This record gives sequence, structure tokens and C-alpha cells, in this order.
Amino acid sequence: MGSMSAGDSGGARLYAATGEGVARLDETEGVWSVELSLAGSGAQCIAVDPADRDTVYAALREGGVRRTRDGGSVWADCKLFVPGVFSIAVSAVDGAVYAGTEPSALYRSDDAGQTWRELRGLLELPSRPTWSFPPRPWTSHVRWIAPSPHHADVLLVGIELGGLMRSTDGGETWEDHRAGAQPDVHSLAWHPQVEGRAYEAGGGGAAWSDDGGSTWHPADEGRDRHYTWSVAVDPDDPELWYVSASTGPYAAHGGHDAEAHVYRRENGGWRALAGGLPEPLTAMPYALVATNDRLFAGLADGQLLESGDRGETWRRCELSIRLTGLVALAHAG
Repeated sequence: MGSMSAGDSGGARLYAATGEGVARLDETEGVWSVELSLAGSGAQCIAVDPADRDTVYAALREGGVRRTRDGGSVWADCKLFVPGVFSIAVSAVDGAVYAGTEPSALYRSDDAGQTWRELRGLLELPSRPTWSFPPRPWTSHVRWIAPSPHHADVLLVGIELGGLMRSTDGGETWEDHRAGAQPDVHSLAWHPQVEGRAYEAGGGGAAWSDDGGSTWHPADEGRDRHYTWSVAVDPDDPELWYVSASTGPYAAHGGHDAEAHVYRRENGGWRALAGGLPEPLTAMPYALVATNDRLFAGLADGQLLESGDRGETWRRCELSIRLTGLVALAHAG
């Protein structure tokens, strides 16, 4: 691993989980330098502390949670002694850290990952006996955690496969699967500026909410692929959002031809975005990130794509190191 120093780049920064480890990507004059860490750890998900872009949490498929405070040079074991961590998130309001596991369970830390407590109310939901992940039908997992950026106590959690659950007291108690949402939750997002606006990509389509995640509205018009995976929203426009989608789970994850598109929703309908790209994409866009002026897509084969015009045209980012895969992306300014 090359050396890293906190704050050594004044340009854009992304963090990525590669499925094997973590990559920090810093941009200088259009070229992205890549620094790898946690090699062989099975990193599946990452979360950047909104208050400090050098503080990052990584969820490891079989190794718990790690935290770095220096952009990835040194990682500390957060000592969450449970296997199979699938999801991680940091609240922008109060800094609480949440981790989700397989079998489905949810944990919260209020001291930057030094200690954890299980939020057992999630497992008391009436629907719990029906939760089942099709490739491993004897179990399920917390696939996504989305703390509200406006209210510390509001929290959305997606169970794969089980439902989209909501808490209004910081995870102590829960409302069961929300009406109108997809039960096979893959990713969730909140609008950073407009209170109450939330978005979902799921195994049967996409949905959105305008009441803080209490009720949901299906959003599938104009899209010929309904196995949606990643979701991102324009930071300025709550009506402008994106999903990646394939024809089904085998195509998306089979490693051959994902038959995938990135779609943009505006004016109540979806449109495939393929300017300058093969159509459809053979590698699944596992991660989408929308910033104020750019849209990024991380592909299963390690490519990073960028658009400066909301997906109308795309280019492949020049990376200093070829990545084996991109399963999660997080923007860090």
C-alpha cells in the first residue's frame, strides 16, 4: 500500500469498497490516484463521517467493522464481534454509527465505534419470520442503513429480503415494511436539502417517499429493467434522481453480461443514459454517487465512470491502479 497523509489532496475524493479491500481515490487534473488498504478484508460497504472526510468506516463481510481517521493509512478494529457485516452508515446529525449484519441484526455506536449496542427492536417486527434471502433462504441481512440527514431519530433500514423498515426513535422501536416500497431492498437515499424526501432501489423496481419514509410511491414508468440496484439523487433537485438496473439477479451478478443501464428520472419518468457508453453495460453499475456537478458510476469490473452533464455523456476515469471491482462508493468532497 502506498503512503497516505490526511488532507494531502485539495481536489475531489472518493472512497470505494472493492469487494476485497478499500480504495481511496484522489483527483488531480483529471487523473485519479488510487491508494489501496485493508487488502483481503472482504470490504463490502463504506461510510464517510460527514464531519471529517479522513474518517471512514468499512464493513467487512466476515471481519466486523474497521475505522480510519487518516484517510486509510491506519485502520482500527471497532470490535463489533459479529460475523457478516453487510452495511454501515454514519448519521450526519448526531454522528451515530450504525452497522447491519447477516443474520439480520442492527447495531449502534455513539462513540465512533468504540462500543456497540444491538437495536433489538428491529427483530421484534411481525414480519421477521418471513425474511429470507433467496440465494441463502435460511437467512437474511440488513442490506442498507439510511439515517435521516435532518432528524437524528429517523432511520430507514432495508432487509434483503424482508422489507423497508422505519424508526422514529433512533432505532429503539420500528414500523414494519412500509406501504408502496419494494420489499427486496438494495439501496436507500435521502435528499440532503429537502426534508422528508427519500428514495429506494429494490429487486422489483424503485420507489420514493415525501413524508420521511412513512409511505412510498412506486416509480417505474419508462424503464424496461426492473431489477434496480443503486440509487442516487441530485443534491439540488429532489425530482432528479438515478438508478442502475438490470434484467434480473442472474444477469446483474453472474459475471457475464449484466444487460444494465443507468437511468435518470425527471418529469415523472425514466430515461436510459448511455451517451458514449456501450448499450447496455456488460458490467453492473453497483454504485452511483451524485454530487453538485458530477455523477459517478462504479462498475463490477472496477471501472469508474463520470458524467459532468447529469448522465447525458460519460467518460471513463483514468485510475492510477486498475481495480478488481467497485461494489460501493462514497463521496468525501
